[in-house]
Amino acid sequence: MKTTALVVTSAFVMSAAVPVFAQSHQQQLACAWTAGNCLDEAKILGKRIVEIKNEIARNADNSSEEVKKLEKKLQDAMGELKRVEDEN
Repeated sequence: MKTTALVVTSAFVMSAAVPVFAQSHQQQLACAWTAGNCLDEAKILGKRIVEIKNEIARNADNSSEEVKKLEKKLQDAMGELKRVEDEN
């Protein structure tokens, strides 16, 4: 009886944990943010801003459409960072 209960409980726990592993990057950020890890989110956004700036510098000679897309991503990331900093 104990073995059956243990197997059933283990199966239930594993089925509940599966959605955590199947999250996208944005969903993981949202989950971390709601758990109170805003400082980690600010660090992640800071790194993303640096990466986007580096990519803009590398693509400065390429098509202006690509640079405009990257600048839009940069503005969005900076807005998110400002929002996170204002909440703290």
